[in-house]
Amino acid sequence: MALETRVYQKQRTIKFGTLLKASLSDMFQSRFLARQLAERDIKAMYRQSYLGIVWAFIMPLTTAAVWIFLNSSGTIKLSDTGIPYPVYAFSGTLIWSIIVASINSPMTSTQAAKGILTKINFPKEALLLSGIYKLLFDTSIKILILVVFVIIYGVGLQWSLLLFPIAILGAIIFGTTVGLFLTPLGLLYKDIGKIITFSMQFLMYVTPVVYAIPKTGIMKTIMTWNPITPILLTARDLVVGFTPEYLNYFLVVLAICIPFLFLGLIIYRISIPIIVERLSA
Repeated sequence: MALETRVYQKQRTIKFGTLLKASLSDMFQSRFLARQLAERDIKAMYRQSYLGIVWAFIMPLTTAAVWIFLNSSGTIKLSDTGIPYPVYAFSGTLIWSIIVASINSPMTSTQAAKGILTKINFPKEALLLSGIYKLLFDTSIKILILVVFVIIYGVGLQWSLLLFPIAILGAIIFGTTVGLFLTPLGLLYKDIGKIITFSMQFLMYVTPVVYAIPKTGIMKTIMTWNPITPILLTARDLVVGFTPEYLNYFLVVLAICIPFLFLGLIIYRISIPIIVERLSA
């Protein structure tokens, strides 16, 4: 009886559904490893720092303090925000810091693990999940500080504050999506990290972080179409009890982010092993 002959060859067809399913599966299965990595990094970060956990919110607080001083001293004249300006400035800079941290998180977590990536075989998605754990830890601290700040300045606690974490989750999804596309390039070229820092500093001034959207002019158009604007304004409105004016725009941005987030996970899964092989060569 003749034996059946089979020829096996490399499949060049990329099945996105299969890759996405494998990526999500590895992320779920590596959640314990991701938590251990996050706990290690958090403890190391604050154990070696004199101010410790204060660094989680000191940067947005100092940025807001500068603008509060400029506004109160009359150095710059800003349009009415409808709420006490310190609350407006601090909430804006704090939410902005969460978005920036979300963009940097995938790259930072992966770069920090360069030493073990070339030596140990483990699901690379654990690094992404570890970064999200650390991000959620820092974000929870910032939210508590923001709530205290709102109470001190007499805005009070509004029922809409219960929906604030959902808006912050949208900010994290947006930032992580952007970060996933930048991470492979950032691992290969250090210039990418510097470009991100520079770009976010510029984008801050075309986003209503510390001042309201102008009523007329080109800045009104730029700030209105800026995809970060609805995320920031919706989150801020929920904090102070306003009806979110840009809620529909926020939902559109979030809906667009979801498929790109999945695409980013696929790109990360494909590219990281290749980059690791290049780094170890």
